[in-house]
Amino acid sequence: MNDNLTPFMNPAAVASYGEETPKKVPGLADLHRMTALLLAEREPGPAHMLVVGAGGGLELKFMAQARPNWRFTGVDPSPAMLDLARQTTSPFADRIALLAGTVDQAPSGPFNGATCLLTLHFLDRNERLHTLKEIHRRLKPGSVLVIAHHTSPSGDPERWLARSAAFASHSGTDRETAETAAKAMADRLPLLSPAAEEELLREANFVEPALFYAAFSFRGWVAIAGQS
Repeated sequence: MNDNLTPFMNPAAVASYGEETPKKVPGLADLHRMTALLLAEREPGPAHMLVVGAGGGLELKFMAQARPNWRFTGVDPSPAMLDLARQTTSPFADRIALLAGTVDQAPSGPFNGATCLLTLHFLDRNERLHTLKEIHRRLKPGSVLVIAHHTSPSGDPERWLARSAAFASHSGTDRETAETAAKAMADRLPLLSPAAEEELLREANFVEPALFYAAFSFRGWVAIAGQS
């Protein structure tokens, strides 16, 4: 198993995920709203969406509330995170299927759209490319994919990570502490530059990748599934 995913396997460690994550990701609620809007541009009516990295259930809850005519299949490798997602999305359980595993365990679809939020920064380039290709394989041509996660902005990536670390601090943090946290993230996470992220999307046969979200070290793209 990817070592970066180990902390998410502990039920006690993930119990506060729903409360803590909005404090760590600038504009998380708005990111979820934008994600739903981008997906709905192509699929305003009934649709079946694939959510990769669905643990916690935050984006699932928002989209299920916003789009009552959508169904969802979510996959996540952490049983603890899936349990949390079930609790978070319980009012919409009749429209949400949650499966343990990676995208490889997702049904073949075809799905009308997909999301992968706050997930890809844990995977190295080869794992990311595999994940994106497998998502593409499960999408109808012309479907929308929305991704968002930590990146390595050009110029001084650790400074941007330090800003993200300072934002995530509940009580405020001094510069030295934020820089230490940023170095730890940079050492642990296999981050890519925004340009490399877009190239990876193209390599996985997604077209028209467009940046729609930027918040310190976080970036988000929307892209279209090209013809296989």
